[in-house]
Formats: sequence, structure tokens, C-alpha cells
Amino acid sequence: MSETLLSHLQAKWPAVTARDSLDCEAFTIPVDHLAAAAKFLRDEMKFDLLLDVTAVDWDKESPRFTVVYHLGTTTGPDYIRLAADCPDDESPTAPSLTGLWPAANWHERETYDMFGIRFNGHPDLRRILMWDDYPHYPLRKDFPLAGIETPLPDFEIGEKTGADLQPAPMAGGPFVSAGSGRSSQDEPRAKDQSWTEAKPKPN
Repeated sequence: MSETLLSHLQAKWPAVTARDSLDCEAFTIPVDHLAAAAKFLRDEMKFDLLLDVTAVDWDKESPRFTVVYHLGTTTGPDYIRLAADCPDDESPTAPSLTGLWPAANWHERETYDMFGIRFNGHPDLRRILMWDDYPHYPLRKDFPLAGIETPLPDFEIGEKTGADLQPAPMAGGPFVSAGSGRSSQDEPRAKDQSWTEAKPKPN
């Protein structure tokens, strides 16, 4: 751990702490100071490249959601991880970093789409993978592995039966546990495996 980088951060934001990490330097930053700390790291410490934005859902723990940013530098191989806990409320929030890195736009939209975290100050916070009215967040821990059947709004994607739109079929789904051991070692399998069967070669 670079004590210098940590001390620089703590000199400005005493509540910053080091995080356990196996691959890079990592810091927990109070969410209210995330934007200012990111600007300091970009301008003063030369971490000028935004690599990734994601989040963690800790499920039953509090706070439940943590936003995670990975920053790199164009002058060397170093990169760091910033983590900030979102306030526990009905709609978790974090500050948008689009003003520092335009590339944060799509990254934050994806994180919003998958986790439901709203990025305050984002210029265009819309879903990027799911449709606008989709009521769920697929990477939350309470979202089932097999998914949730939800009518699709697009006639070209969904199958129409009478006046109702049906969800598009999953190839072989729904997906279930194979029941062969611990969940961490148990790769889900589709109930219908016929799509994996070898097809006869055409003459």
C-alpha cells in the first residue's frame, strides 16, 4: 500500500481509509467527497483515465450498495480502486463523475440500469440495456437467477398472443441449480438442454 497516496487523501479527507485488495491500491471514500477526491486524483496525482464503474450489492448488510470506480494513468501501469457507500434509502444515490470523465456517462448508466443506483448530476440517466419501464434491477442480489418474466414492449422482440405481449423465450431457460454441490461451485443449467444436442449434418 502506498502510504504517500493514502496520506495525501487523508490530509484532505481524514475519513478516507485503505481497503483490502489483492490487485491494486484501494480506498474507501465517503460518498459526499467522492467527486472532489476523484478530481484531486485526476489533476494532482495523474490518475487521468477512468477504466470502469460498477457497484456491489451487499444484500442484508448496511449500507447495502457501494459504488466502485477504477482509475488508471496514461503515464504508467498503475491503477487504483475507489469505493463509496451509498446512503441507505429507497433510492441509493452517488455523485456522477461525468463532469470529470465523459466516459463515465455510459458506465454510470449501466450501473443505474443493473443496480438502481442514481447518479446525481448525470446529464442523461436512462437505462442502457433494459427498456425504460423495466421494473427490476438484474444485478441486485434479490433478483432471481432464472430472471423474472416481464412483458416486452417491443412487438419485434416479444411474441404476441391475442392482445397480450409475452416475454421473449430464453434459450433452454429457465436456469436452475444443477444441485451437485456448493453454490459457488455449482454452475446453473437450463432445464431444457435440447438446444445443446448435436444436430444431424445436412446432406
